[in-house]
Amino acid sequence: MTITTRTETPSATSRPWRLTGRPRKAVLVTHILSAGTWFGMDIVMAVLVFTAIRTDSDETRAMTYQAVELFAVWPMATAGLVCLASGVLLGLGSKYGLVRFWWVAIKLCLNVLLSTLVLLALRPGVQEAAEQGRLLGSGGTLPDPGGMVYPPIVSTSLLLVAYLLSVFKPWGRVRRAAPQHTP
Repeated sequence: MTITTRTETPSATSRPWRLTGRPRKAVLVTHILSAGTWFGMDIVMAVLVFTAIRTDSDETRAMTYQAVELFAVWPMATAGLVCLASGVLLGLGSKYGLVRFWWVAIKLCLNVLLSTLVLLALRPGVQEAAEQGRLLGSGGTLPDPGGMVYPPIVSTSLLLVAYLLSVFKPWGRVRRAAPQHTP
């Protein structure tokens, strides 16, 4: 990765390096693809969850919950973390910074929140649903699957917000408090 440095001395307001040319494009493509992958996995999860809820077939319900287990945690977590890492690299290596603009800071917070939720909240729910799917496939009964509705709705909605923030870049710069002088 090529990093260009400025010839002047870095001050508190200038950046000591920028991500430029091909490395910047490679990181940007990685960021866009990982976000798209994450969004796509959320859509597939929503389709499977709503299929399980709406079907009258126990066999279909069992298969959909077992299918969710295949991609809903570790592949999603990987996509989220790649998106986070590439976003941080883009922020540090561009004029936007990590917390210089509201839209970037909010995207960063959303990514950290969603990545954490995948590992801490989604993982146990998916494991439980998959186990219930296996039991249902073996002739057992499945309790109300409604609890799985919220993860794909929340995650897809927040990822859509992040996409819109990237396109419209609202709210301008984050204002820093002026240093107070003591007499």
